[in-house]
Order: sequence, then C-alpha cells, then structure tokens
Amino acid sequence: MSLNRSEKEAVISDVTGLAAKAQTLVMAEYRGITVADMTKLRSTARSNGVSLSVLKNTLARRAVVGSGFEVVSDLMTGPLIYGFSEDAVAAARVVADFSKTNDKLVIRGGAYGGKALDVNGVKQLASIPSKEVLLAQLLGLMQSPISRTARVLAALAEQRGAGAAEAAPAEAVAA
Repeated sequence: MSLNRSEKEAVISDVTGLAAKAQTLVMAEYRGITVADMTKLRSTARSNGVSLSVLKNTLARRAVVGSGFEVVSDLMTGPLIYGFSEDAVAAARVVADFSKTNDKLVIRGGAYGGKALDVNGVKQLASIPSKEVLLAQLLGLMQSPISRTARVLAALAEQRGAGAAEAAPAEAVAA
C-alpha cells in the first residue's frame, strides 16, 4: 500500500522528531522474523524507552538529513527496522540482546554522537552498563576510601579502648 504525499510528510516529520531527541540509532535487518517475535521485540523496546519503526528507506534518509544520523544514510537499504533511543545504550542493548536469541535479526549498523557504528561498534555500545549502574559504580568508588578510613579509625579506637580497659585494672591492683 502506497502512501500519499501528506502521509509521507507526516512520517518524515515524526522520524525527524525522533532523531532530534535521540542519541542513538540502530538499524537491523528483520527478514524472516515471525510476527510473535517482532511483537516481543517491540514490547521489550517500548519498556526500555526505545522507539522501533519499520520505515521506507527513502523516507528514513530524508528524515535524518541534517541530524547526527545522516552518516549512516548509505546503510539504509533493504528491509530494516530502525531503533531510536534517548538513552545512549538502550537501542543498541535491546537489538543486540534480541539478536543473540534470534538469528534472523541481523544488526546492520548504527550511529552515536554523529559517528557511524558498524556491527561490532553497536555490540560494544550494547555492552556498556546503563547510566544507573555507572553512577552506582562511581559512588562506590568515591565512598570506598572514606569507608576504609572510617573502618581503620574504628579499629584503632577499639584497640585503644581495649588497651585502656586492660591497663585500668592493673593500676587499681598496684594502688
């Protein structure tokens, strides 16, 4: 079913809006995937804040003109699903995780920060921990020296308290 001009313009404006907000674009070939698997992928993507769309490649190319995703326009061929995410790693993680369990979904590439990513680049981006995990790790690193110092001081205070308690009865007996 062909789209008329106004429908095409609406698709282009929607995708341009997605591209303007997104940090990451991941493209994957979906040839041979069942409807049930595609529904599962879309559900997972939605719960992770990823917008998945099956688009005509010419419309996708027009939509990303002038954005940081224009660098992958030459990869936009064949039956592709486009994943846009505001979180830097969410789209890559959703698509990479799904491709591990379903060999019919083939990652083609992506873009992050105005740079094109190949298949390995997308997989590396997917392996980066989430923002929350990274913040927790940073906080743990920042607290580590402080907590170690507190433990050493507590141990010293405990030793001095035990040493003073032992010395006190000996002095009382001598007096």
